Amino acid sequence: MRTDMKYTVFNTSAGWIGLLSSEKGLRGVTLPQHSEEAALGALGRDVAKAEPAPGAFTELIERLHAYFRGEWVDFDDRLDLSAGTPFQRAVWMATRRIGYGQTRTYRWVAGEVGRPLAARAVGQALGANPLPLVVPCHRVIGSDGGLAGFGGGLEMKRYLLNLEQGR
Repeated sequence: MRTDMKYTVFNTSAGWIGLLSSEKGLRGVTLPQHSEEAALGALGRDVAKAEPAPGAFTELIERLHAYFRGEWVDFDDRLDLSAGTPFQRAVWMATRRIGYGQTRTYRWVAGEVGRPLAARAVGQALGANPLPLVVPCHRVIGSDGGLAGFGGGLEMKRYLLNLEQGR
């Protein structure tokens, strides 16, 4: 099977991570999973059209290992956001600008995409984020400063924020 999509699954200190890319860029990243099979499944249906290619992700894998050691890491990778709507893509790109160890509110992201009253829609767009960690949706919090919604669960969100804040 000839395909432009590639994937790999690897273990980190936080759990198993899956990566998926197309010729356009990084297309999928999983949050840490309890097993290799769970990480593969979390990559979604597109993985069935992809070829295993761990060598295609060597540098990103190294940065993810560093990230889970608590090191500041920049995920400036080229992305393939073609699966998202224009609004979702705008939300993901705005969220990507939130720096390591920082947080912003859903309202802030809504303002960044020119839709200041769309905080709920921002939450829905972040819930569909195919690239957590690289598009750091865990850095988006409620306007009261509390942790709100996260596809990986609030415990994972707290873990990632604490990791970035050196706790």
